[in-house]
Amino acid sequence: MKKVIFYFLLISFVFPNFIIAQLKPVDYNDDNQKLSGFISKPSKALKSKAGILILPAWMGIDDHAKESATELSKLGFYAFVADIYGVGNKPTNYTEAGQKAGFYKKNYADYQKRIQLALEQLVKQGANPNDIVVMGYCFGGSGAIEAARANMKVKGIVSFHGGLGRDESRTIDAINAKVLVLHGADDPYESEAEIKSFQEEMRKAKSDWQMIYYANAVHSFTDKNAGNDNSKGAAYNEKANKRSWIALLQFLKEVL
Repeated sequence: MKKVIFYFLLISFVFPNFIIAQLKPVDYNDDNQKLSGFISKPSKALKSKAGILILPAWMGIDDHAKESATELSKLGFYAFVADIYGVGNKPTNYTEAGQKAGFYKKNYADYQKRIQLALEQLVKQGANPNDIVVMGYCFGGSGAIEAARANMKVKGIVSFHGGLGRDESRTIDAINAKVLVLHGADDPYESEAEIKSFQEEMRKAKSDWQMIYYANAVHSFTDKNAGNDNSKGAAYNEKANKRSWIALLQFLKEVL
């Protein structure tokens, strides 16, 4: 109970406009492909009308992404959950998810386009185009990094246990948005070489970046449906989940 009270007080201190919000579907298009995301509007927005774009994990829009949108809108943010795969393309199992996510990781320009379209919807729903942060989980975390690489018009990027790799043949351009990477210290899906390459990329891009490691955490540490067996490589970690959410709130306070 003490932890719950402390967490609520922390949120109330950082974001005094803690209010009730509602999630609603939003249909939009990428040429002939229908997309369907979700908006959660605050009943009392922050003065800046800041917006948060949420990129889901590899199974597509899920409860985790929706819950994050709802919680953020309670704090006064406009929060939009992006549809990356499109209507009728949601994977039904991990094999399909791996194939679909793999396509967008390889064809990163297509991924960036879907992210940009979602950003436009967030603005159409009322968010200030000059005060936006992109965040994502796992595959969505990779997408958040791609938004940074594309230098989309956003102030901040937050990746929760996302993929950090990139094709070494790609050029490294300057990154204007501030970048926060929240990473499981024992995540087996990101090699030391890939992490080192990412950090060097951030330096070359002259990015204002930070990377936080969470002890005893593997991939998917924010996903309550990932189980608790670290030996599988992906598992929920309550402590890392809470700490990373607080890190997100502190980051949003700084950049927005």
